[in-house]
Amino acid sequence: MLSESHLKVIEATLPAVGAAIPEITPNFYGRMFAAHPDLLDNLFNWTHQKTGAQPQALAGSIAAYAQLQLLPDPARQKFIMDRIAHKHVSLGITRDQYQIVHKYLFEAIVEVLGEAVTAEVAEAWDALYWQMADALIQEEEDLYKQAGVAPGEVWRDVVVTERRYESPDTVSLTLAAADGSALPSFHAGQYISVQVPLADGARQIRQYSLTGATDRPDWQISIKNIGEVSGFLHEQVFEGDTLHVSTPFGDLVVPDDGTPLLIASAGIGCTPAIGVLTALAAQQDPRQVIVLHADKSRARQPHRGQLAALVEQLPNAQLTQWYEEGHVPGASDRVRSGFMSLDNVELHDDSHALLCGPAEFLSAIRTQLIERGIPENKIHYETFGPELVRVGAA
Repeated sequence: MLSESHLKVIEATLPAVGAAIPEITPNFYGRMFAAHPDLLDNLFNWTHQKTGAQPQALAGSIAAYAQLQLLPDPARQKFIMDRIAHKHVSLGITRDQYQIVHKYLFEAIVEVLGEAVTAEVAEAWDALYWQMADALIQEEEDLYKQAGVAPGEVWRDVVVTERRYESPDTVSLTLAAADGSALPSFHAGQYISVQVPLADGARQIRQYSLTGATDRPDWQISIKNIGEVSGFLHEQVFEGDTLHVSTPFGDLVVPDDGTPLLIASAGIGCTPAIGVLTALAAQQDPRQVIVLHADKSRARQPHRGQLAALVEQLPNAQLTQWYEEGHVPGASDRVRSGFMSLDNVELHDDSHALLCGPAEFLSAIRTQLIERGIPENKIHYETFGPELVRVGAA
């Protein structure tokens, strides 16, 4: 536990550490990857490293955690820690990797901040790091136990039994166990990691939401042709091929309190929405469900027909869609042009909102929801790419 003296030091130094993060994080990753190149090749996302998004995500998480020790907010802390823990277990992260991160992160801090890192400052931030790490390690061990696997042992080989185009640049894959047994069950809204071998020998990983029914023995995922891993899956993977995938994880699940739902997605962010709607339709869930989706155009919208069909199957649901490009024949109040807006969308004060899509979309819709009176603790989301956690933002 952090002592009062630790908290005082962190409060005094957080502004300086935060300001130096743009220098600390590339220094840290450069050191770690030089010593452990396998982590860059087989665990961390190359694209996100090149753009700086992954270092920003790490820095944002640590800074947000530090802030939450100074201004405690248990709900906000749980939100951050749950999301990090689920992502970590989907990658097979284990306790020993926290020691590796600690070593190179603190070497980077000392090099960048120099004499400002006194013994007292180093001790306080070291205590903060290990408090956060120990909490994550415990939660991750619990998630591994719930999934019935040993820590880190999340990987399995599956066979592609069906490949189908869902839009011009999106394919869906059905995955089954090679021996014909049922794959592990999952909760609607969860995802799996997929690891693929690239031409230079690296094995890169991406996460894909599960879109099929939760009671099926197989899994279904959809992939938009963006990036190296998704490009590989589009160009190299067909029926009969084997994929290396993880156990399902993820914290975007439907609240079971029966309150109204708002499900809002953009682009390929429709995939967790499809998974959630598939489960709701199978149960004939009677609650009110407002489904909103935004896309570039109808022609490139993945799962367009399936989305409408699932909403139609629910007893008390309605669908509104927005398109940025092209003329929409028969446009109506349910089919709109431009970007998604919650203007003229009916919302109940007790609704839970499930948001799925890129970070900019999530930020815009979250802001509109809060302005409409939806509490932050009822806004749940899944983002594609590293999550930039900011202090004071849900």
